[in-house]
Amino acid sequence: MKDLTRERLIKHSEAYPNMQIKDLFKYIFQSAFGCEHLVSDLDASISYINIERKSIGSYEEPLTEQLDGSYSRVHLSCLNKGLTPRTLGKIFCLSAKTENGGREALLEKLGVARELIEQGLLPFSLSDFEKELTAWRELNYPAIRHSEAFRNEYRPAYRVVADKYVSILPLLSQLDSRLTRGRVILAIDGGCASGKTTLANMLRDIYDCTVFHMDDFFLRPEQRTAERLAEIGGNVDRERFEEEILKPLCNNEAQICYRPYNCATQELGAPVCVSPTKLVVVEGVYSMHNGLSGYYDYSVYLDTDLETRRTRISVRNSKEMAERFFNEWIPLEESYFTDMKVKERCDLIIEK
Repeated sequence: MKDLTRERLIKHSEAYPNMQIKDLFKYIFQSAFGCEHLVSDLDASISYINIERKSIGSYEEPLTEQLDGSYSRVHLSCLNKGLTPRTLGKIFCLSAKTENGGREALLEKLGVARELIEQGLLPFSLSDFEKELTAWRELNYPAIRHSEAFRNEYRPAYRVVADKYVSILPLLSQLDSRLTRGRVILAIDGGCASGKTTLANMLRDIYDCTVFHMDDFFLRPEQRTAERLAEIGGNVDRERFEEEILKPLCNNEAQICYRPYNCATQELGAPVCVSPTKLVVVEGVYSMHNGLSGYYDYSVYLDTDLETRRTRISVRNSKEMAERFFNEWIPLEESYFTDMKVKERCDLIIEK
């Protein structure tokens, strides 16, 4: 971690040769704590973004700048790529939280910065660094503004956002652009434990959208015939999913009712009725089955390496259940992905 901090501090200094010690402190503070303070007023955040956006015009910067932690600076020029001020404001607010261990991380990064200055690898004198650090420490390391020199030279216009949202910015931009034209039905496919449910939950947090899970449409015991299970992608009740979810969605029905399959009882549960939102997310393996894919406006494939997925499966399940994933369900999924060219047909591939 220390080597990575060294590398990133040097890279940051090279990218902004006229930055001041104050700007170094700001970079380190944001790396340790993320947003400068907790943000709860979404409307105010959106308003500030709209005001600031006017000052950048068509000015282009790299969309993101990785900080030395789990946050990045997202430049407002991302709004020129389809992302809306509301979505940027929302992920900014969602990223604002009390960071556990932030102070320890701050002090550690400041120690690395001191070492780099001593070695002549950052363009500051050690005495100036110590003087400004002492003054900042006496105030208990509050949030800090960019120096006037930095603002004049580099015109910073960004929001600090958690990396988990940064990784899906291309998807958010696509969704925002398409939502201006009407309802969007999004499919999220990928192998088990690839992060599909996590992504769907993130989108629900951002858009307050309706989410349907393919896991709610597993075959009932009486449907699991040898003939059916021999089909590629045959181990979900795609016919019921089409009739109860996708057709009503495309017919713009005001309410959709279905009975989710209960794995514990191996029966259909009580009816669930929802009023679909403008963005509707369908997540799960087999969502991009050839018989279903024509209903979607956009599709995403989560490309997560097998070793990561196996680790997640082992953590989440008993040894016996994990073996069923490895020996039974993953091979079935791989046959489906290969035969139906799911990854190739999806509009966007996200590597996780």
